[in-house]
Amino acid sequence: MTSATVFLIDDDPLIRDSIEMALAHTYRLFTFDRAEPALESLQQNPPHLVLLDISLPGINGIDALKQIKHDCPDAQVIMITALEDVQTVVSAMKLGAYNYVVKPITLDTLKVDMANALETIRLRLEVQHLQEKYLTENLPFFIGESKTIQKVMSLVAKIARSPDASVLILGETGTGKELIAKTIHFKSPNFRGPFLSLNCSALPDNLIESELFGYEKGAFSGANPDGKQGLIEAAADGTLFLDEVGDLSPGAQAKLLRFLESGEFYKIGSIEKHTVNTRVVSASNKDFEVLIAKGLFREDLYFRLATVRVEIPSLNRRGDDIIPIANYFLVQFSEKLNRRFTRISPRAAAALHSHAWKGNIRELRNILERAVLVGEGPVIRFQDLGISVSNHSKKLGRLRDPEISDLSGNGPSLPPEGIDMPSLHRSLDSHYIRRSLEMANGNASRAAELLNISYHAFRRLRSKLGL
Repeated sequence: MTSATVFLIDDDPLIRDSIEMALAHTYRLFTFDRAEPALESLQQNPPHLVLLDISLPGINGIDALKQIKHDCPDAQVIMITALEDVQTVVSAMKLGAYNYVVKPITLDTLKVDMANALETIRLRLEVQHLQEKYLTENLPFFIGESKTIQKVMSLVAKIARSPDASVLILGETGTGKELIAKTIHFKSPNFRGPFLSLNCSALPDNLIESELFGYEKGAFSGANPDGKQGLIEAAADGTLFLDEVGDLSPGAQAKLLRFLESGEFYKIGSIEKHTVNTRVVSASNKDFEVLIAKGLFREDLYFRLATVRVEIPSLNRRGDDIIPIANYFLVQFSEKLNRRFTRISPRAAAALHSHAWKGNIRELRNILERAVLVGEGPVIRFQDLGISVSNHSKKLGRLRDPEISDLSGNGPSLPPEGIDMPSLHRSLDSHYIRRSLEMANGNASRAAELLNISYHAFRRLRSKLGL
């Protein structure tokens, strides 16, 4: 990070001058003789690295360190001390200081410490970029503003901090359980490791164990002559996702329990014990209390799998999120299929809100894909959705064709159960802000003209929506 911003805070002018002469050509260096002006500059000019003297007039180095870590938590701080005051240095390290140097300062040593600190920042930013890129590209199912899904995503973020805690994800079909598993993996410390998945209901009982644990050559008739590596071993230092884990056979349950308890397993046909560090995240749409009561699932295995439980709400419990997610799919499929769709009509939006989502978001995705395929555009109409009229005639009433843009007079009626007008407005505003920016190649002034609003109104709306 040769263009890194560095703050030097020291009341000794000789130290400031010598460090400035040595480093000014390498970094964007700002020097301060007291902490107060440096702290005032944090927000406008956040540093990557701070060289901070412990003994300062006014705010001392320890108090300044606390504020720096509060205002700029990603900044690295190297403390400067005149004496090897062990207690003060230990306090500084506990507060988040990267390292310390003792006066008189050896410039070569300081340069090495600074390079190491900045490399730590670079690696951290690289990880954040990869994680954000993945989450942006792979989590459309969790778009939305409902408190229900926000609580789930907040819990997921906390769970992900652990590299090995077992997680059980519960939810109906189509709610996005595998995407939650991938999120936990990708936000965890071991995200660079593999993410492998196994659908436990897709394989017969006699193959599940070999898929999970592998086998030695010649272990059974028809086995691969070279043997086979199991998924638990292949996912070492990463995550193994077991979908429909409630369908595991009794034999596989016993072996999985042993692995979760000890981290050890045996391949089929082998007496050699293997040890790996693999996180297990599992999912099911079944009621485990019923399975356990019927003797179909081991209670001790359930508790091992469910160190942490995450329950994904059905789409029927996320009414506020239906239109934002639908708009996401509208844009996605319009681009994929080269169709020019711009919005969802009020009648179609009301139908989506009142629909009973048995297949959840997977069903919503399929409905929007069909609508973009068969619709004439540029508006998704009710009839494009392919939702049975009988399911909605009582709720929607006799609504006029949404292609008529005038909503006055006998326009679309209000369903008896009502609609979420704020959510409709937010989702439509977000959609058109994004589309106008795309059409204007990112030029906000041109985008405002396309929407026939002032530039300042456009900026306010864009800021309000967090775009």
